[in-house]
Parts: sequence; structure tokens; C-alpha cells
Amino acid sequence: MMGKAHFIIGTGVSLSLLALTGAPVTVGAVAIAGISSLLPDIDHPNSLLVTRALPDRLLRVLQSAMLLIAAALLFYAPVEQPWNSVLAAVAVVAMFLPEQALRKGAFVLIGLAVIVLGERYAPWNRMGGILLIVFSLAPHRGITHTLYALGAWTLLLYGLTGSHGPSIWIAGGLGYALHLICDSLSKNGIRPLPPFKWKLRFAIMTTGKKSGQRIERIGIWITAILFAGVFGIRLIEYGARLYVRLTS
Repeated sequence: MMGKAHFIIGTGVSLSLLALTGAPVTVGAVAIAGISSLLPDIDHPNSLLVTRALPDRLLRVLQSAMLLIAAALLFYAPVEQPWNSVLAAVAVVAMFLPEQALRKGAFVLIGLAVIVLGERYAPWNRMGGILLIVFSLAPHRGITHTLYALGAWTLLLYGLTGSHGPSIWIAGGLGYALHLICDSLSKNGIRPLPPFKWKLRFAIMTTGKKSGQRIERIGIWITAILFAGVFGIRLIEYGARLYVRLTS
């Protein structure tokens, strides 16, 4: 399933189900639902989430900055020769990496920064940094498309936001789970419990083909109907309460 369909279906259905549980639909829940609906594809360097987080223009800026980083490492790195030269050479080589490899490398560096700098603010940030590194280096539809990753992501959100209510971690878990369910509709399916070779695969669509586009459209229409039904009823109820309050 394409990224836009994942985003619409994952976000819309997650928020609808969240509303049905009675939990408040907050701005944070909306944002996390959207991110989670795309997060399993962080292992693909050309996925919607990755290309939006690190667009081509930003990559070109990063490549240009590598020259300055190399110079800084050569003259100011807190290590002696030859290691400062080695680090500078690595930075220069990084300038010429293909975009896919550069994106993966950038996510690894972000993950390391979260581990080193984020723990002082919240211990759960270490887990977040580790997940980011593992997810970005994993092969496509590998560990990110498993129940282990779903559990780890939901647990991380619970640890970071659980004290503020259930909305964010429920929305995030639902968004991630819906991505896996949607991918299980394809002919490739997913392996939810490695190392077991069993695949969850319904094989009713092929991404990028007419069958895939048809299933995506059906999913988007179902999402729109569900979303309109859930939030339309809520809007009517709110309007009725407001009318009673104003007329009483």
C-alpha cells in the first residue's frame, strides 16, 4: 500500500476508534496517529515518512556541511593523529554517499543524539533512540513490520506520555497496527513473529498495480465513512447540548 493511503487510513481509523473508546482526541494524538501510520516504512529510504523528514534539499545541505564537519574534525577533534584524519576522511566520503544511504546515516545520527542527549530529560528517550537506529537500518518489511516493533513503539509512547492520559499511546499503537494490517493485504504480506516463518498474508492486492489502487480507494472510502459517522455524531451531540444550554 502506498504511503498516502497508509496515512489516510491509519490516521482516520485510529482517531475514529480512539473517539469510540471515549478517550479525548487531542492534537498530540492526531500527530502521533499520523506518524505511526507511516513509521513501519522508516526502513525504506524512499518512503513517505523518510522523504518528508529528510527531503532532497536538506540532504544537499547536509552533504555541503560535511566539508565543514571534515575540517572541524581534522583540526579540532579531541583525538590525536591518525584518528582525527580518519574521522575527517569518513566525513568527506559521506559527502558522496547516495541519497538512500545518506538518509539512513542521518537517522542513525539522530538516534545516537537522542540516546546521548535525550536521556537527561526522560529515560525512555534511550529506548526511542535505539528503536530509531534499529528501524532505520533494518531491511524493508523486516523488524519494523512485526508485533515486536508494534509492542515496543506502543510501550515507548506509554512510557513517555502515559502520565498525561491514554490518548497518545492508544492512537500511536492503533496507527502502527493498522499499517501492519494494510500491508498484510498484499501478496508479500508480513512476518509478524520472526524467527517463525509464518506470514500474515491475504494476497488481495499488489502495491502500485490496479488491484492495489482499487483496494486503497475502498479503504479510503471506508475510512471516510467511519470518520464522518463517528465525528459527525459527536458534532451533532455537541450542537444539541449547546442548543439546550443556550435555550434553558
